Amino acid sequence: MNRPANGGPPGREQTRRLALEGRTGAVQRSREFSRRALVSWHWLPAVDADGRAAAEDVLLMVSELVTNACLHARGGPRELRLSWNGARLRVEVADDSPVPPRLRPFAGAGQPGGHGLRVVDRLARAWGSQPEDGGKSVWLEVPRPPAPVFPRRPGRRPRGFPARRSG
Repeated sequence: MNRPANGGPPGREQTRRLALEGRTGAVQRSREFSRRALVSWHWLPAVDADGRAAAEDVLLMVSELVTNACLHARGGPRELRLSWNGARLRVEVADDSPVPPRLRPFAGAGQPGGHGLRVVDRLARAWGSQPEDGGKSVWLEVPRPPAPVFPRRPGRRPRGFPARRSG
């Protein structure tokens, strides 16, 4: 059963769309749009370092997918879509190129280019592409951020646990 990050009842999927025309400013607009969505879905502000890292990873991967569309698709990206169902976030970037993305052979850390999909491959739970309207949509999925773990203070019982009785 899918549950939203706040532990409430199962939620239905929420999708946000950003139309992108051309390359100029597309990456910055996509990051700002994504950041606002993460705030509304309670990924941000994060309550701990793991939650912050998960949100920053999403913003980095959004940047990489949009940058790839800017570099490799005629006309740049068409649309950014973010879909959240309480358990997983799906990011999709649509463009006019029918050519699917591929991981390039590793050229070395000091060489420019070819690193974006490697970042996505390492950070996303899954990613791929599918044909769409004569072009394609490149997608990735990530699970919700890990729930924060708060250290217990010695001698304190978790809520809901009765005091021990001796005797």
